[in-house]
Amino acid sequence: MSELDKLRIRDLRVRCRVGVTAEERRLPQDVLITVTMHVDLRKACRNDRLRDTVDYKAVKKAVLAECEKKSFRLIERMAQRVAELALVDSRVRQVDVVVQKQGALRFARCSEVEISRSQKTGLGERRSRHE
Repeated sequence: MSELDKLRIRDLRVRCRVGVTAEERRLPQDVLITVTMHVDLRKACRNDRLRDTVDYKAVKKAVLAECEKKSFRLIERMAQRVAELALVDSRVRQVDVVVQKQGALRFARCSEVEISRSQKTGLGERRSRHE
């Protein structure tokens, strides 16, 4: 198989409740999320049709809806949930998710976690409507 292309949603600002203590989760905080989806985009490049690519606007909406309604203790768990949402579309073979929590550490701009997940891990077994 040829190397996969990448679709990226960079620095999506999400207002969410995240933190280990109840005090941290009391008020929503901004986190930045970057989602990189590894996809074969050759058909979309040839045909210039939305149905031949991943609808990254739909991914963005799903991430915002999920993260803004839930409370997370760890940014690791948030990253995992974002990966699961991206892998719902079976054309996404792999996803890399970076979550940055600004102001979490004194003297540091942010704390950050980066994870990679793939269809092979069993996270994306639900099939998209595009198949």
